[in-house]
Amino acid sequence: MTIRTRLAWQFAAILAVTLLLFSLVIYFFTYQSRRSSFTDSLFARARVVAHVYLDGANRGNKESQESYRRYLRQFYRTLPEEEVRVFDANNKEVFYEGQGPNQPVPLSLLADVRRLGKHIEEQNHYHQTIGLLYRDARRGDFVVVAASLDADSRSNLRTLRQVLAGGLFISLIIVGIGGWFFARQALRPMQRIVEEVDTISASDLHRRLSKAEGQDEVSLLAQRFNSLLNRLETAFAGQRTFVRDASHELRTPLTVLIGELEVALLQERSPAEYRRVLQSTLDAARLLNGLTNGLLQIARASDDPSQVPLKPVQLDELLLQAHEEVQRRQPTCRIDLEFGEPPAGRESHPFLVHGNEPLLLAALLNIIENACKFSRGTDQPILATLSASRGQVRVEVRDRGVGMSEADRQQVFVPFFRAETVRNVPGHGIGLPLTAKIMELHGGTVRVASQLGEGTQVTLELPAGAA
Repeated sequence: MTIRTRLAWQFAAILAVTLLLFSLVIYFFTYQSRRSSFTDSLFARARVVAHVYLDGANRGNKESQESYRRYLRQFYRTLPEEEVRVFDANNKEVFYEGQGPNQPVPLSLLADVRRLGKHIEEQNHYHQTIGLLYRDARRGDFVVVAASLDADSRSNLRTLRQVLAGGLFISLIIVGIGGWFFARQALRPMQRIVEEVDTISASDLHRRLSKAEGQDEVSLLAQRFNSLLNRLETAFAGQRTFVRDASHELRTPLTVLIGELEVALLQERSPAEYRRVLQSTLDAARLLNGLTNGLLQIARASDDPSQVPLKPVQLDELLLQAHEEVQRRQPTCRIDLEFGEPPAGRESHPFLVHGNEPLLLAALLNIIENACKFSRGTDQPILATLSASRGQVRVEVRDRGVGMSEADRQQVFVPFFRAETVRNVPGHGIGLPLTAKIMELHGGTVRVASQLGEGTQVTLELPAGAA
């Protein structure tokens, strides 16, 4: 079922229930009002009949009494199927007139009237019987019983039911058609969005949805979808750039490998020449291996955080491990370590973080090894400082190397970017992008501050883990 159909049905159902309840309320109060009015008219008729009857019965002249009774019979015959009885103090019927079946009145009804003063009895098909105690100073108490059929109410209520049912049916038809039309009008922007989305493919992610300028729900949906397209376009562009740059970087060592091997096979070589070719090939293979490992680490750091296992990690121990590994790789590089004072309340585990140990180790290796590579030719040591506050653990690595310009600094997190001042230094330009991915995965940040000719400082900040 489409949303338009569902909206039309829901709107019609709500209105139908509302009109039905409204009709029931109208019918109920109309019925109660007419029944009360009819009851009052029966009591008024009973009083008039009793008064006229007793006035005629108190007269001594029998002809006068008969004339009053004839007048009474002519006077009260205005209600359909009306019956009136008058009972004396001994429950003897002294007067009867009516058009009904003349059923005897139960003594229990007369007893109730004498005890309560009046009695009302509802019967089926709008028939009602009332009893009234009428007191006369000369002749005692009389009970007047009047019964009649409320034909007017029956006819009027039948007409009211027909009008309400017909009005409800016609209203449902009108509301159904109107609801369908207005639902179609309301969902027309949504239909246009669907049509526009169907025309967007991977080759034209630059396109955006229209109708995104308003503040209604459809405009908000279009804005969110346009934001999604922005992210997708950025991701696709980044992926294309990454593949292009990775292919270019992979092609360089592969070209060296192929070239060296082809030259070696052109003619017979001496063992020393073959050794040189093999050494050059080994160096190119190691370069290729380092590049592919870096690409794999970037891919791993880009994973869903929920899929990366995290556990408590002592960052001071990890920093010592990274220091030892870099010293093994580059024994000529001098690295000084400095550990700050533990913050209050975290004396037992001041440098504890919650993270993935291999990835954090890769991030520390990247920034320390970069500092070593870009500090060659200087006699100043590299300073790695580890400090902590109540909510953060910070690692700062500072070198006194060549540094970089502000324009280059703003692009250091772009994969395969190499600053102008370090083009002659071996590398692939994936260390800092990898570190940024790892920090993002751990909810941390990485900052780079550098001045040309004065050196570079890289700062890693991670949320402190619970001890």
